Amino acid sequence: MIRLKSVYKAFDRPVLRGVDLEVPQGCLYGLIGPGASGKSLTLKVITGLIRPDAGRVSVDGENVLALAGAELQRLQSRIGMLFQNNALFDFMSVAENIAFPLRRLFDLPEAEISERVRERLERVSLRGFEERVPAGLSGGQKKRVGVARATITRANVILYDEPAAGLDPVTSQRIFELLKHEQRASGATVVMVSSDLERLLTVTDRVGVMLKGRLIFDGTTEQAFASDNPYVHQFVHGLAEGPL
Repeated sequence: MIRLKSVYKAFDRPVLRGVDLEVPQGCLYGLIGPGASGKSLTLKVITGLIRPDAGRVSVDGENVLALAGAELQRLQSRIGMLFQNNALFDFMSVAENIAFPLRRLFDLPEAEISERVRERLERVSLRGFEERVPAGLSGGQKKRVGVARATITRANVILYDEPAAGLDPVTSQRIFELLKHEQRASGATVVMVSSDLERLLTVTDRVGVMLKGRLIFDGTTEQAFASDNPYVHQFVHGLAEGPL
């Protein structure tokens, strides 16, 4: 379970303005909202990559803000993350990119690392791509490599930041179906930020809507579609005009 309580964070200006968020164990949660509403920053706060100015953050009952050094790394080893730009290393092969979290966070035999990489490539339909480099991959293939890397540690919490950004509608749908399949197979708690609402909302269990640094709605996907909150209604239904 993921819990945020009264989380505030400012840089030149306030970005998170008292975020209260609870993601149940084993839930596939969609975090949506207009640009610059604090969605990606919220993911980084959950992982401990960015510390808030105030508030409480817990993952599986552990107080993230009380951890540092090796203890924080131990928690982060149980969190997988797909960054918005994939964050693949250009100088590494596909196999090396996928294996990177295992080598950074765990002391595993090379044979086990190779087997896990092989299994992940099978799951994302990239068998035979081990020696390719990111520059030789399509956008959809890079996303699938990112998914393989985010899930290779068998983390029980996985965060996806814009997993379908820049992809055509067909490839985007395939990515979302892959992510849902992965979540159902592993039982992981997943938070997914995406601007592709048409496809995101076909896979989520619950939805949170952010606006100007606050979570203004939290509920099931069905409740989001039925909401009479004008901001939520406009955003979920893609209306061209309205209060946003």
